[in-house]
Amino acid sequence: MSIKMTTPESAGVGLPDVESLARLANAFFSALPGAGDAASVPAPERFAAPQSFVPSLPGLGLAQEATTLAPVHPPAAPTLPHALGLDLTPRVGGFVDPLDLGIPGEAELRSLLAPRLPTSGIGVNTPQAVTAQPYYFLEAPRPGAPGIRVPGQEFASEPAIPVHNRPPFDVNLVRKDFPILSERVNGRQLIWLDNAATTQKPQSVIDRLAHFYHHENSNIHRAAHELAARATDAYEAARDKVRGFLNARSVNEVIFVRGATEAINLVAQAWGRANIGKDDEIIVSNLEHHANIVPWQQLCAEKGARLRVIPVDDCGQVLLDEYAKLLNPRTRLVAFTQVSNALGTVTPAKTMVEMAHAAGALALVDGAQSVSHMAVDVQALDADFFVFSGHKVFGPTGIGVVYGKEDILNDMPPWQGGGNMIRDVTFEHTEYHPAPGRFEAGTGNIADAVGLGAAIDYVTALGMDNIAQYEHGLLVYATRLLKDVPGLHLVGTAPDKASVLSFTLDGFKTEDVGAALNKEGIAVRSGHHCAQPILRRFGLEATVRPSLAFYNTCAEVDALYSALLRLTSGRNPVRN
Repeated sequence: MSIKMTTPESAGVGLPDVESLARLANAFFSALPGAGDAASVPAPERFAAPQSFVPSLPGLGLAQEATTLAPVHPPAAPTLPHALGLDLTPRVGGFVDPLDLGIPGEAELRSLLAPRLPTSGIGVNTPQAVTAQPYYFLEAPRPGAPGIRVPGQEFASEPAIPVHNRPPFDVNLVRKDFPILSERVNGRQLIWLDNAATTQKPQSVIDRLAHFYHHENSNIHRAAHELAARATDAYEAARDKVRGFLNARSVNEVIFVRGATEAINLVAQAWGRANIGKDDEIIVSNLEHHANIVPWQQLCAEKGARLRVIPVDDCGQVLLDEYAKLLNPRTRLVAFTQVSNALGTVTPAKTMVEMAHAAGALALVDGAQSVSHMAVDVQALDADFFVFSGHKVFGPTGIGVVYGKEDILNDMPPWQGGGNMIRDVTFEHTEYHPAPGRFEAGTGNIADAVGLGAAIDYVTALGMDNIAQYEHGLLVYATRLLKDVPGLHLVGTAPDKASVLSFTLDGFKTEDVGAALNKEGIAVRSGHHCAQPILRRFGLEATVRPSLAFYNTCAEVDALYSALLRLTSGRNPVRN
C-alpha cells in the first residue's frame, strides 16, 4: 500500500497546504488497524516541486514507496486543473471513500485550502475548469488498472470496485440542515464547538415547532375539540419516538421532564425518599456532573445516608476494582454518567449496571452526553433509570426524559401533585394514574416534546451508528492535531472517549483562550463545566473544552488548531 501526496506545481498554494495534506495522511494511517502512534507522514520543511519523502509505517506490512510532491496530471493544456490530493493504492483493489476513513472529503479540503488559494472560485473541478483549483481523492484501482477518480469525473481504465460503503450522510449536506451554522460571529463564520453544552437544531426541528404553534397548539388530554386531539396525538407520538430511540419496552416507561437535571431530581425525590434510609449508601463516580451529585447529597443529608465515590485513573477511566470494593449490602443505588461531560470518557455502563444489580442495588445512568453520540438500548443496558436532555440531542431546550422500568415507576410515589396525574380526587383521598401520567403533573412542555420527537426522527434517519463512526474519526483527527500545539495538555485520555477535548494551555487562563477563540468565531466552553470534582482530581479548576458533533468538520478542527498556534505564538487572528 502506498500513499501519494500531490500539490500544484504553480498554483502558489504554499507550505501550509503541504502540511495540511501531511496531517490528512496521518489521520488516514492512524485509522488503519494496528497503526497506533507509529503512523507518521512528515511534511517537508519547505514547499518546492518536486520533493519526495517516505511514510514511516512499521508493522503494517505496507509497501513504503517514495512519495513525490508533484502534479498527478501534468497540464496538457492551460485549462487543465492541477491536482491536489491523496492517492491510495492498496494491494487488494477497490475504491475507498475518504469519509469511510474519517478524513475530510473534497468539499472540506476545499474549505480548508480556500483562504490560501490565489483564485477566488472553488467550484466543481472538471477538466474544463479555467483556474487552478484543488480536488481531493482516494483511489484504489484494480491491480493493473491505474487511474484516478475525481468527483464527477472518472479517468480509470476500469470501473472501481467499492470496498467500503459510504455513510448515508455527507457532512457538507448535513450542515445545510442547520441554519445557525451559517451565522457570522465577529465577522467570521461560526464554528460551533460547544456541543457538550448544547447542540444546534436542524431546520426540521425548527419547522416542527412552528407547525405545532401554527396548527396544533392546545392543552392535551381531556378535551373533545380538534386541536386538543392534534396536540395529544403529537405529544404521545413523541413519547413513542423516545421509546423507540431508547428501545424501551413500553411508552409507559417514558416520562417527559424539563431535562436531565430535573430527571435526576425526580428519581431522588420520588424513589429516593421512599427507599433510602439511615446508613444506606448511594454510589456515584468521580466523573459526575453536579446534577448527578447534588440531588444525592441532599437526599443523604435528609435521610442520614452516605454518598460514596468511585475513583478514576489518570486517564479519566472508572476504576472497576475500586468500584467493586464500594459495593456492599447497604448500597441501594449506583448513579453514574455514561459519558463524562468534562472529559468525554465513555464508562463501561453495562458492566457497572450488572455489578450494581449483583449487589442488590438499582442503577441510574445519566445519558445526557451519550444520546447524541451513540445508540442507546436500555433493555440491553438493563439500567433501572436512564435520563437525558433534549437539547443535547439536537432538540429544543426545556424538555428531557426519565426512562424507568415500569414496575419500579408504578411503585414510586409522585413527586409533584396537580392536574393530569390523578384518576380521582376528594378532600380525603387522591388516586393517581400509573406511570407515566403520575409523574407529569400540570401542563407539560408540549411543543418541545413534539420538537424532541422531530430531533429523534432526524438523528434516526442519519443513523446513530453512522454518527458514532463519523465522530470517532473526527475525534481521532482532532486529538492528533491538538497534541501538536505547543504547551497544550489534553485532560482526559481514556481509550474509549466521545467527542470531548478538554485541555489547558501553558501561560494562558482558560477564559482568555475562550475569548481569543471567540474573536475568530470559534465557540468553545471554558470553565469547570459543572463538574468540579473531576477537574480537581487532576489538580485543575477549569479547562477549555471543544466538543464535537456530526456537523463539525476536519476543516473546522484545522481552524481551531491554527487559531491556537497563532495564540501561542502571539500572532493576530487571520481566519476569514
